[in-house]
Amino acid sequence: MREKAMNHIKTVLEEATREVYTSLLPGAMVIADLGCSSGPNTLRFASEVIGVVARHRKELGLPHDQAQLQFFLNDLTGNDFNNLFMLVEQFKKSWGGNQKDEAPPPWYMCGLPGSYYTRLFPCQVFTSSTLCSAFIGAHRCAYKMQSIIRACAPEALEGMRKTCLDKGEIYITKTVSPSIVKLFQQLFQKDLSLFLKLRYEELVFGGQMVLTFIGRKHEDVFCGESNHHFYGLLAQSLQSMVEKGLLEKEKLESFYLPVYSPSIGEVVALVEQSGLFNMDHCKQFELNWDPYDDSESEDVVHDSIRSGKNVAMCVRAAMEPLVASHFGETILDTLFREYAHRFAKHLENEKTKHAVIVLSLKKKVT
Repeated sequence: MREKAMNHIKTVLEEATREVYTSLLPGAMVIADLGCSSGPNTLRFASEVIGVVARHRKELGLPHDQAQLQFFLNDLTGNDFNNLFMLVEQFKKSWGGNQKDEAPPPWYMCGLPGSYYTRLFPCQVFTSSTLCSAFIGAHRCAYKMQSIIRACAPEALEGMRKTCLDKGEIYITKTVSPSIVKLFQQLFQKDLSLFLKLRYEELVFGGQMVLTFIGRKHEDVFCGESNHHFYGLLAQSLQSMVEKGLLEKEKLESFYLPVYSPSIGEVVALVEQSGLFNMDHCKQFELNWDPYDDSESEDVVHDSIRSGKNVAMCVRAAMEPLVASHFGETILDTLFREYAHRFAKHLENEKTKHAVIVLSLKKKVT
């Protein structure tokens, strides 16, 4: 998904990079990739930024070393940074093979483990565009939701949770209580507001961010059909394991998926409410559930079994730590085989897509 999202935000990223690079000459440019992961597409963002700077430098007639680039690759402490560093070494060797006319500026990379819901840098260290491609709020919401349900009005909330789980729901759907939905919304608002505040403190005035994350098409939270299906199928897979005696019912009854997909309206309102950034760009686009499906067809999946496996593999990569910590590791293979099967069945009848939001923000000068 990271690769496909990058194809959609190239123009936004290039505009932000060129503007910041020009304003900094002849100084160094600091770039952070927040939520970088460690897979094969991890360095796609860095490659795009280096390429933009190389082309822009050539257009301006500047020497290739006019500005230096410092990249910080950030993710949670459990990320495979050893693999990431090996990718960086391969990236260094491969860069420039077909780009002799666009000699890259000197660039340097380092890893930065830690949650981006904490301070990561000293004040005003950034002089750059920042890309965050992680799911805003996803990592924290899981455990916060559990504690809120247990601590706040426990009788009422436990009753609402029991009603939801009697219907096999572990995520927001059309039948979930508005009170539960409100909890998710409040957590998302708190997390995004905190994220903006932290990045405001770290960016220099005029510094920029490009943010991408999964959203929903409609302002009404109950109209998010794509996400309802996407996570609803995981709920069905877990319920199937309970019915087969492979999972304790009590374990499922204490589990919520830690995901909230906002609308563009919600995001824009929070950015404006913060008063910290000017919004240069805001748009929404769609991506196929299967990140390896490049077809432009709106309603046909050519190989539903393969697509089901692809989606299950990606969801497992994102959700495995959460699922394993709650249910144990022994269920993982069986669970995601079941999930792939159910996904394939769904895709035989309907090709559903993610809605993805991209924002370009510039720190206000006060």
